[in-house]
Amino acid sequence: MIRRTPDFAARRAAAFQAYYEHLPLRRAQMPNGPDAQMYRRLRWGRTVDLLMLDTRQYRDDQACGDGNKIVCEEWSDPQRTMLGRDQENWLLDRLATSPAVWKAVPQQVPMGQWELDNDPAVRRRSMDTWDGYPAARRRILQSIADRGVENVAVLSGDVHWHMAHDLTLDMEDPDSAPLAADFVCTSITSGRDGNDTPTSTLPSNPHLKYSLNRRGYLRCTVDERHWRTDYRVVPYVTTPGAPVQTRRSLVLEAGRPGLQDG
Repeated sequence: MIRRTPDFAARRAAAFQAYYEHLPLRRAQMPNGPDAQMYRRLRWGRTVDLLMLDTRQYRDDQACGDGNKIVCEEWSDPQRTMLGRDQENWLLDRLATSPAVWKAVPQQVPMGQWELDNDPAVRRRSMDTWDGYPAARRRILQSIADRGVENVAVLSGDVHWHMAHDLTLDMEDPDSAPLAADFVCTSITSGRDGNDTPTSTLPSNPHLKYSLNRRGYLRCTVDERHWRTDYRVVPYVTTPGAPVQTRRSLVLEAGRPGLQDG
């Protein structure tokens, strides 16, 4: 007997329905068959606007065959998108018009550049993160610069490392001025215990301010003057009872772009 793979649209619709029924989502996010709008805005008074993105549904396919690759011609196509046209315009408009002190952008993959080779001239990047969509990233950062948007903090994950990036228009230029920051959260257990060694490619990444291969979480404390992110870490996850500690704290000051030690 030959087993036939179910129609992908039907599988997608069933997945969205299960997702909606088992998570605390609002009516506006109710799926319509194989479609569901996951990006949305959450307001924390006049202190923080959270602009929740969806980097999975609308993006162009990963360039250069996906994975960690040396960049190819497709990679630099200026039309490539991570968010899709509608979501990208939605984000740019809300960044520019938000009355909140802080514009936070929680989303799935690191926005900061992470050159994966010790020689930055090689330009080997992860095609699954924003590094695989440089034109789309630049459009967002250029809009922040052109429209004078202040106090933007991106919240990312997926790569199983703690990292912190200054986001600039040219992350290969160490003198390029920061416009926003990207706080990348590690995994809870993936990668097992890890170690205290930062990425060996720090010299190739002038705007990567912190990295650590440990398990843990981020704790963000925000008021009208400061955004503080504590990088919380445990020394092991392979046995119970690990103590948790703050390994590093980084701060953004309202009106002053650039990460500072806390």
